[in-house]
Amino acid sequence: QVRLVESGGGMVQAGGSLSLSCAASGLTFSNYAMGWFRQAPGKKREFVAAISRSGDSTYPADSVKGRFTISRDNAKNTLFLQMNSLKPEDTAVYYCAATSRSGPAYYISSGYYAYWGPGTQVTVSS
Repeated sequence: QVRLVESGGGMVQAGGSLSLSCAASGLTFSNYAMGWFRQAPGKKREFVAAISRSGDSTYPADSVKGRFTISRDNAKNTLFLQMNSLKPEDTAVYYCAATSRSGPAYYISSGYYAYWGPGTQVTVSS
């Protein structure tokens, strides 16, 4: 059974930092590209960043480029999202997800991800 579990969410002031983790089990982690998505109340789920299977390539959304860094440790089956210079508009539930597809055209669309974690809340106060 595939399981993805996010951790590291919380509350932080604007300008602060948070580091999210996503522990994966039940799948061959290195066979999947991974992504982070977020969903704020009343809004659609939004792509945040993705990383290739090997971790050599990353694809941040324009809204987080230069502030968020996605990375992975295939030996530990773990995905990370380092979030710096946080803004109130970053407030959302953050989800990690796994896809067997390859290429940025697939990474940005939630429909191509087969497995999802339950999410972790990130709240940024002004």
